[in-house]
Amino acid sequence: MSNLTLHVEVHEGHGPFLLLVHGIYSGRSHWVRNLPGLSAFTTPVVVELLGHGRSPSPEAIEAYHPDWYVEEFERVREAVGAERWYTCGQSLGAALTLRYGLRVSGRVAAQAFTNSATAFSDPAWAEERRQTMQANLATLDPHDRSSIEGSRMNPANNQRLPEEVRAALRADVALHSPVGIARTALGTVSHGSVRLAITENTVPTLMVVGRFEKAFEENRRYAEATIPNLTTVDLDAGHGVNLDQPEAFNEALRAFFTRHPIDG
Repeated sequence: MSNLTLHVEVHEGHGPFLLLVHGIYSGRSHWVRNLPGLSAFTTPVVVELLGHGRSPSPEAIEAYHPDWYVEEFERVREAVGAERWYTCGQSLGAALTLRYGLRVSGRVAAQAFTNSATAFSDPAWAEERRQTMQANLATLDPHDRSSIEGSRMNPANNQRLPEEVRAALRADVALHSPVGIARTALGTVSHGSVRLAITENTVPTLMVVGRFEKAFEENRRYAEATIPNLTTVDLDAGHGVNLDQPEAFNEALRAFFTRHPIDG
């Protein structure tokens, strides 16, 4: 896979390929609690976002645009040899996989996603965030990791998780580039919304909602009112739905993907 930019790991599995895309501040270990279960019925393909973990941190802000990820996901699909596959995105990753499904729907047999503010942000919110992030990037100390380590979005700070999982997440976070994270916020998050385009969705879609994240309730209502071919599953979880409830999350994906086989 030397033609790829993102760090990619293909895990052993029993079934079609499943692309797994984490959110901002996370990394490959975001799926560590899910991989054993998901491998029973799919072949997981885990990527790390630019600026995160083992992926590079390009200097050009244009490299972080969500449209670049659509092209890169296609390169990953071709590299693993999948004619069609499943996708699953978490938080910012959901904005990216939903965009991918809109652009290349014929390659996605079914898709799943979890709570995502970026995916359903309105233009005014996105512009406000863009201006703030532009200012932050201009004054960022590239050696200051405090904003990453202390962020409420840092999954390693989730006290509900087992210590071995938090340790794996901390190992990922230790590799994050502060500048790469800032560029992701500016180049990816602020351009990541699919709010207006999602009405054109044709891919069977599963939204797995962590009901404890109250901030997602409005976006959840919007998604259910506007996304065609949508199924919703509620779990007793927060923002990191798959980490909080791994068995229930895996079962939700298994049941949904079974209803939408690759060769269907």
